[in-house]
Amino acid sequence: MKNENHNTENFGQEILCISTFPPRECGIATYSQDLITALNRQFSRSFTVKVCALESMDEQHQYSDKVPYTLNVDVPGRFDELAGEIKENEAIRMVLIQHEFGLFAGKEPELLDFMATLIVPVVVVFHTILPAPVDSVLENVYAISLLAQSVIVMTKASKKILVEDYVISPEKITVIPHGTHLIQHTDKDFLKKQYGLAGKTVLSTFGLLSPGKSIETTLDALPGIVKQNPDIVFLVIGKTHPTIVKQYGEKYRDMLETKVTEMGLTSYVKFVNTFLQLHELLEYLQLTDIYLFTSKDPNQAVSGTFSYAVSCGCPVISTPIPQAKEVLWNNPELLFDFGNSRQLSKAVNFLLKNEALRAKISSEALHQTASTAWENSALAHAFLFWHLMGKEKETLSFNYPAVKLDYLEKMTTDFGFIQFSMLSHPDINSGYTLDDNARAMIAVCQHYEQSRKAEDISLIRIYMNFIHFCQREDGSFLNYVDEKQRFTPQNEGLNLEDANGRAVWALGYLLSLGNILPQEIIFLANSVMRSALSSVEDYHSPRSLAFILKGIYYKQFLFPEVQDVVLSKKLSDWLVFLFEKEKKADWPWFEPYLTYANAVIPEALLDVWEITGIPAYRKIATMSFDFLLSKTFADGSIKVISNKTWLHRDKVALPLTAGGEQPIDIAYTIMALDRFYAVSRRQEYKDKMGIAFSWFLGNNFLYNIIYNPCTGGCYDGLEEDCVNLNQGAESTVCYLISRQTMDAKWQTISHVYQEDVSGIM
Repeated sequence: MKNENHNTENFGQEILCISTFPPRECGIATYSQDLITALNRQFSRSFTVKVCALESMDEQHQYSDKVPYTLNVDVPGRFDELAGEIKENEAIRMVLIQHEFGLFAGKEPELLDFMATLIVPVVVVFHTILPAPVDSVLENVYAISLLAQSVIVMTKASKKILVEDYVISPEKITVIPHGTHLIQHTDKDFLKKQYGLAGKTVLSTFGLLSPGKSIETTLDALPGIVKQNPDIVFLVIGKTHPTIVKQYGEKYRDMLETKVTEMGLTSYVKFVNTFLQLHELLEYLQLTDIYLFTSKDPNQAVSGTFSYAVSCGCPVISTPIPQAKEVLWNNPELLFDFGNSRQLSKAVNFLLKNEALRAKISSEALHQTASTAWENSALAHAFLFWHLMGKEKETLSFNYPAVKLDYLEKMTTDFGFIQFSMLSHPDINSGYTLDDNARAMIAVCQHYEQSRKAEDISLIRIYMNFIHFCQREDGSFLNYVDEKQRFTPQNEGLNLEDANGRAVWALGYLLSLGNILPQEIIFLANSVMRSALSSVEDYHSPRSLAFILKGIYYKQFLFPEVQDVVLSKKLSDWLVFLFEKEKKADWPWFEPYLTYANAVIPEALLDVWEITGIPAYRKIATMSFDFLLSKTFADGSIKVISNKTWLHRDKVALPLTAGGEQPIDIAYTIMALDRFYAVSRRQEYKDKMGIAFSWFLGNNFLYNIIYNPCTGGCYDGLEEDCVNLNQGAESTVCYLISRQTMDAKWQTISHVYQEDVSGIM
């Protein structure tokens, strides 16, 4: 039935997902809600996902306007009606079916006829794959796969079964793991105290309760666990499955509660008999010391409860379902046979004795499941959908997350911006750097310029004071400061030109906002910058020169001085000299290699051209920048030059998956593209800005998000086969600068002071 509140006006392209959906309480309903939420949040500029809720005569619900269609499989002719409604709605470009055998039991012919009738692509997600199937199951699954343009499963084991037992072409099958939620990790002891479990060692399991969960396996194991660990409490989290309640009432739960009493375990077992809100569930999992997955169904391929537990960093002991074997392959001692309480007891006692192993497993779990975040699951689905709809990858539009400074504020003390983090926890022992505080000041100045939020001023003042703190009597700066606000030995013997250059850039940017910032900050910045510029004439690092030139460019907006322009010309001429010295016909660049932060060099020359009007600066800037873009953009994405494999002049191309890609290069590329577009209005530059920013959102060689929308931090980069999950200062502030640059208005600024310096050119 088509719901009356469905808006029949087509807004873009739609994908219709046929699935159970909340308020129905089942695993697939929750899965679909999480996936669709992620898809619509990230890709609504390209398509939206609408819902057709699966129902039966025993399962009918009232839905929100997010569910414009329902499919009651028990109503004769309803499959045909739905097919007609899909044909009438020209906006629907694809149908996504969440398949579980019980949802279509006895209705397989109707489902096949429905799929055969549709003229849009159909994607089927198999939530259960039965090995060694009986003929009827094999024929049904094979027929569904023939009619589908693509099939999704959640484990490699499931794909192997489809290929070997069902003879389905592997090219038709895509593996997309069950999604998980990104969380802001909270202290375990704090949460235990909050939930009345202080001092307890917590075992837990959760999910809609049914005999298939085999909770009794844990109850039978508990005496042996309690004997060695008397502070144990076992949490059974979740209400009874609605279908079980309809058929059998609370018979299974009553049996478990009786068993607990008879075994004398009432002080060790706690039933949380409710369907928890997501935030409560994730808190229960975070306070859990060991999660127990005791399902007795060997044909269960995946479990959402298992996925959620692992993503919260829980060490998991599990029966050997395919998902568990893939996740726990390097800890086989954490797998136990179905229903084997003795093995479970032994595994729990072993793990509880080994705190270091639990910490190691927890860390590995967080890194392993990072790629399964719902944001990454949505990305994998979106790329597949876009391909099946005949679209080019580069035309897939990403939604931009809202700008938030929460994590930057978390990383900031009264003294400055902390350098590193352990995951999303600031590591004060790493101290501070001038580099990071300079970039942080630019990011917050951007934010204040666009939002005028008064609280930004206190952050700007902290970073400005830090820069001042790092300045020496000769005007130059030191870079490294420890947690006790002392300069460290790292400053000795190091070339600090780049750090000094970044400080000048940040000071100049702040001065460009002199009309809107408090005057005492502007006065200090002007004084510090004037002193800093007196010590840079002998710098030779191309990047440090570029940062200085950018600082002078911004300073000239409100504080133009002829001597600054003279200095900028002198520094730019050195860049021109390097360019002429190193360039070849196929290598128009300033050095015989491309390393990091390359885009800042041509951008700086373009800035100086805008100040001086000297054509050579713009010519070299454009030539070198276009050369750089040719090395980093291809096939609708950006490939950052790796810090593991700098690109040398004698190398033909970048390696495909070298790892070592860092947010700093994306940020500098985006800023340079913004400047070159402002000057030239070449659409190519504007398009590449969007492609470059999508790197943060998953359009990279690992297809993983780099920005963490949960914390507001940014991961430290892409390695060869994983994301570096630490969210340090450099990566976070580079994301913020990139994100805010995407919001800036492009406009070429005509500088009135050009005529004042024309005589010295």
